[in-house]
Amino acid sequence: MTRFGYTLMCEQADPRQLVRDAAHAERAGFEFEVISDHFFPWLDSMGHSPNAWVTLGAVASVTERVDLMTYVTCPTMRYHPAVVAQQAATVGLLSEGRFLLGLGAGENLNEHVVGRGWPPVNVRHEMFEEAVQIIRGLFGGEYVNFPGRYLRVDSAKLWDVGDPPPRIGIAVSGQQSIRLAADFADAMIAVEPDPSLVSQYDAAGGSGKPRIGQVPICWDPSEDAAVKRAHELFRWFGGGWKVNAELPGTAAFAAATQFVKPEDVADSIPCGPDVGAHVKAVKEFVDAGFTDVALVQIGADTQTGFLGWAEQELLPALRKLS
Repeated sequence: MTRFGYTLMCEQADPRQLVRDAAHAERAGFEFEVISDHFFPWLDSMGHSPNAWVTLGAVASVTERVDLMTYVTCPTMRYHPAVVAQQAATVGLLSEGRFLLGLGAGENLNEHVVGRGWPPVNVRHEMFEEAVQIIRGLFGGEYVNFPGRYLRVDSAKLWDVGDPPPRIGIAVSGQQSIRLAADFADAMIAVEPDPSLVSQYDAAGGSGKPRIGQVPICWDPSEDAAVKRAHELFRWFGGGWKVNAELPGTAAFAAATQFVKPEDVADSIPCGPDVGAHVKAVKEFVDAGFTDVALVQIGADTQTGFLGWAEQELLPALRKLS
């Protein structure tokens, strides 16, 4: 049975609202919650980007049932993997085992801030593999030494790790990341409803493990208002992972999307009050073989209305898909 989750979008809300929304989403019936981990928003109009890990600690304290997850954290530049492992182990304990550590190779938008430049994609994947090995080792609770090509750990040990430790999910986009996810992860993460990613993951050894996707939607009683808001805040979405990972800042995303029209956004993101349109977008992930799908409601000031609507209309309709 497919599980449906709620996205705490750090780029569009301050941490106090995110914590309130997390509690509301649990009451509304969502089964898990994911949180973005950014230093920057995608566009200036989004207006926020609080620290995801501090927010997760607060979310763990106001929720009891929902699983929690980063979607996703880059453990190579802005954070050292030893720090990520400690943060994840702590959230795992605070949430009493409800936390899954979602990891990815990162985006220039967030990682450039530490002044180390932005490596080419093949180097980023090599760095990422080293980071995952370090985190896995630290989750074992013993001393870890790791003399890697890009990352080093000197006699590190986590003193507070749950039993079992947090699960790990890895974001995939191609063969290299799929192999890494099959070898080291407890779940596959993807942002496109591509059935070939699922079949490749299964063939590489991931069969039977969760496959977690995410889909943006823009509910509003007015379809016109929803389209306008989606264009203002989410027109960057159509760029695709390979493009979005390379752009260095909000000005670059604004320039890259200056010719995107509202109707272009509406073609790729369901907008308005029609439950059927939103269900159709989620169904693409269900049909592709994803076991978990997190929804992103676009617009910070619409979350209360969206969560009420989701409880009464959207979630019952989605559960019929399962």
